[in-house]
Amino acid sequence: MLTITKESTVAAIVTNNIKTADVFKKHGIDFCCGGGVSLERVCEKNNIVYNDLLLALENVEKIKNRAENYSSWSLDFLIDHIINIHHSYVRESIVVLQQYVNKVAKVHGHHYTELLEIKALFREVAEELTFHLQKEENILFPYVKYLVQVEKGEAVFSKPQFQTVQNPIEVMEQEHENAGDIFKKIAVLTNNYTPPKEACNTFKALYSKLEEFEQDLHQHVHLENNILHPKAKKLEKNIL
Repeated sequence: MLTITKESTVAAIVTNNIKTADVFKKHGIDFCCGGGVSLERVCEKNNIVYNDLLLALENVEKIKNRAENYSSWSLDFLIDHIINIHHSYVRESIVVLQQYVNKVAKVHGHHYTELLEIKALFREVAEELTFHLQKEENILFPYVKYLVQVEKGEAVFSKPQFQTVQNPIEVMEQEHENAGDIFKKIAVLTNNYTPPKEACNTFKALYSKLEEFEQDLHQHVHLENNILHPKAKKLEKNIL
């Protein structure tokens, strides 16, 4: 692992750990063609506090390593976790990934034609997931939280317009499957997120971020399909 110092160049830091590209991207720092600049110089040029940037780069190395017993959580708490962790991640990452894929496809798409298909597939899944999150946050999740209130005696049960929680759940799970299918295609096109040997740092960052996005999506869908949805259906059945 590279020890980051003031003399470390942006390019060297990103080459050592491609995930740091997101930190530089967030601060508007060129880590690709203009990456041969020291961290100290970059901070001076962009009016960034060196220790703040260093801390953000070092935090990339810290991996959350703890087993969560999600099935023991209350449904309302689990929903808040999904929104705050996974929904926030999806929204933030879509913006970053769209910038990466647009740039890489524009510069390298003539040679690596699969990039054009990856760009189209990601645009499709990004649009679908954006509406998907809205439906969960505006329809399914509020109803499940309402069921929790009913169970606690804090509300009186009344049937929703969609009749039963099973109906929105079926829609959500179908959309989960669609997103998963799109990422299976992206994985094949990227050779399981393996960039070409001669790939620039932005190219590498795109593939790394796509892989990270897919991994988060798997965890996200697991929490909903395997924990939240079955418990919500059971809770509604008990109330009825």
